[in-house]
Amino acid sequence: MLTLGVNIDHIATIRQARRTVEPDPVAAAVLAELAGADGITAHLREDRRHIQDRDIRLLRQTVRTHLNMEMAPTEEMIAIALDIKPDYITLVPERREEVTTEGGLDIASQKSRLGEVVAQLQEAGIPVSLFIDADPAQIEASAAINAKFIELHTGSYAEAKDEASRQTQLDLLAKGCQDAIAAGLRVNAGHGLTYWNVYPVACLEGMEELNIGHSIIARASLVGLERAVREMKQAMLRKGKQPRSKACPISEAKGHGALAK
Repeated sequence: MLTLGVNIDHIATIRQARRTVEPDPVAAAVLAELAGADGITAHLREDRRHIQDRDIRLLRQTVRTHLNMEMAPTEEMIAIALDIKPDYITLVPERREEVTTEGGLDIASQKSRLGEVVAQLQEAGIPVSLFIDADPAQIEASAAINAKFIELHTGSYAEAKDEASRQTQLDLLAKGCQDAIAAGLRVNAGHGLTYWNVYPVACLEGMEELNIGHSIIARASLVGLERAVREMKQAMLRKGKQPRSKACPISEAKGHGALAK
């Protein structure tokens, strides 16, 4: 069954805005799990703009589902990951100037270096996922360096301005899922997914987990974290009434989900 990984970075963003001790992302992770989150995602960035080293260490001790640590493939982060040993790692691109991650890793142009990183982490017993665009060359390169998972970047789908563009991007994601599974990869997805656009991505055949942060935390600021997590799962799964297909058309998903009423 499709699962939900809740990204708690934005809880830490609120805390860091005042350089205080609250809200605590570790407490948020506990509440998210109690509400039905199937995993917790946290991105330890080089500039420490939100999640801090203390957070990731306490999360490792506290999370009871699984902990997905997002990180850039740097020597500093590799050392932290090898020490903490999260349940799995998602390697992501990182630029200090960006507000949030802007696209997928370019695996194809740096197969040798990233292959060494993947091998080092997986030899230590930490499965690796690669955050990539749904591009055949990137999928092929991800399989070539023996990653266990990919996470398809859904930003272009989420930012599409009209239904035709969204359907085009959804079709690309569907093809990416098919290509990845054929290459022996497991598939997650995330970035920009909301209560209103998540269902078609949830329909994609072979999709295992959606990692969602901003939309859940934004809604939590109004209705509470537990309700926000429950509603996202309802929006993803539509209470099990719709069979999952290779690509659920945008038109079929329109109007469904926890907030449609």
